[in-house]
Amino acid sequence: MKRDEKGAMIEELTGKFQSIPFFYITEANGMTVAETNNLRRMCFERGIEYKVVKNTFIKKALETLEADFSPFNDTVLQGQSAVMFHPSNGKAPAKLIKEFRKTSDKLQLKGASIDSSLFIGADQLDTLIALKSREELIGEIIGLLQSPAKNVISALQGGGNKLAGILKTLSEREEA
Repeated sequence: MKRDEKGAMIEELTGKFQSIPFFYITEANGMTVAETNNLRRMCFERGIEYKVVKNTFIKKALETLEADFSPFNDTVLQGQSAVMFHPSNGKAPAKLIKEFRKTSDKLQLKGASIDSSLFIGADQLDTLIALKSREELIGEIIGLLQSPAKNVISALQGGGNKLAGILKTLSEREEA
C-alpha cells in the first residue's frame, strides 16, 4: 500500500470516528469464508459498516480526536482488528456480535467507544447491550417530568369536585 493510500485510509477512519460517536473494535481470527460472508450479510441487513483495518491506522486516526483513547493501545489494538460503525444506534453492533456468537465464537469484542466512554474486553458485551440510547433516555426524562404535572392536575380535578361538594354542603347547612 502506498503512502498516499495509507493517508487516505487514515483520513477516512478519522472522519468516521468524528462523525459517528460510537464504534466497536472486534477480532475475527480463524473464521471460515462462510462465517465471514454470514457476518458481512448480518452487518449489511442491520446497517452496520464492518471494515477490517490495520491497528496502526486505527491508532493514528484515534490520535487526531480530542478524547483519550490510549487505553486501547495495549489491549485492544493488538492482533487482527475490524471496526464496526452504526450511524444512529450505539448498541446495534453489540447485539449483532452477541447474536453471531450463538453460531460461532470466533468473533470477539476487543473494545468499544460509546460517546467517548471506553469499554475494553469481551466481558463488556452485555453492558453495551444494556446501555440506553439517547432517545430512550430523553423519553424517560420526559416521562419523569410529566409525571408530577399529571399528579397535580388529577389532584386538582379530583379535589375540585370534593371542594364543590363541601361548599354545597356548608351552604345547605347555613340555609337550614
